[in-house]
Amino acid sequence: MSMAIATSSASVAMRSWMMIIGIAFALGSIVRLAEARAFFVFGDSLVDSGNNNYLATTARADAPPYGIDFPTHRPTGRFSNGFNIPDIISQRIGQSEAPLPYLSPELNGQRLLIGANFASAGIGILNDTGIQFVNIIRMFRQLDYFAEYQRRVSAVIGAQQARQLVNRALVLITVGGNDFVNNYYLVPYSARSRQFTLPNYVKYIISEYRKLLMRLYELGARRVLVTGTGPLGCVPAELALRGSNGGCSAELQRATSLYNPQLEQMLQEINRKIGQTVFIAANTQQTHMDFISNPQAYGFTTAKVACCGQGPNNGLGLCTALSNLCPNRQLYAFWDPFHPSEKANRLIVEQIFSGSTNYMTPMNLSTVMALDSLTS
Repeated sequence: MSMAIATSSASVAMRSWMMIIGIAFALGSIVRLAEARAFFVFGDSLVDSGNNNYLATTARADAPPYGIDFPTHRPTGRFSNGFNIPDIISQRIGQSEAPLPYLSPELNGQRLLIGANFASAGIGILNDTGIQFVNIIRMFRQLDYFAEYQRRVSAVIGAQQARQLVNRALVLITVGGNDFVNNYYLVPYSARSRQFTLPNYVKYIISEYRKLLMRLYELGARRVLVTGTGPLGCVPAELALRGSNGGCSAELQRATSLYNPQLEQMLQEINRKIGQTVFIAANTQQTHMDFISNPQAYGFTTAKVACCGQGPNNGLGLCTALSNLCPNRQLYAFWDPFHPSEKANRLIVEQIFSGSTNYMTPMNLSTVMALDSLTS
């Protein structure tokens, strides 16, 4: 009888000890994740990792051949043949996985500590951009979700730790291209083109963008990577629709040349007002133009024809299972009529990390991270 009691007591003690070890391990995992740099993503289809899969909208990339080169070889909601820019940045900063779409039911518990992707294909700086896509997460709503995220993560690690996690995080925001392609130039004589001349429209969207960025700062973001638009007039869709003599659309290129310098100037003004370098400008137009003007130097055979699409330049309509599909995505700068291939995304991220001041203002991401490691 005493032997049975002793054995039972030992068993209970062992189970208690294992439970304590389990709790300690779980808490340790949470602490390690909290100490790692979180990553938050805002913007449009260039950085959407699948939020639109959960929405009733046509702006989705949830069917083949999207994702053909992703590790699962399945569509994920990314507008890419494989990894997109947030995925590659996440890998470079040493995250265990890329932040999940905010609408994903899998984003809970410890995975909240990695960060979140709030981006939604089709959106712009302005709320009326992308109205044809109906149910998308416009920028004001993405920021509302960021505030909601902070309440959720506070429940996991406490309010003070949550604030530190957000303050130390890296933030990426990519938005603005759709305000031209899916608004001002969406149709001839669009409402915005009747309301504004192009120079005045650019000034207007820059002023509206400033408000969004200031709210992001108020919500705790302290290291924000802001990408400009790519060369909008040179993507296969615009070459097919508006290109002249095989060249880029002059009008959309004019929009890009007006917008990007004013965006960079606005970011510098905000940094001066704040008194520290919060916003970092990425000149993605220049990076794109490098491989558009000399694709062979980067291992591409073309930067004018999309891998997946139909019509001239494979630039018309959507990329679907019925589209033309190139056999080797490594040779194409553009995956579909609007979006870079994974290989092109890797070139863009390389410049974000190591580019000179021709590409990154006031400094590249490697320098930012080196400076932050000295103060953390």
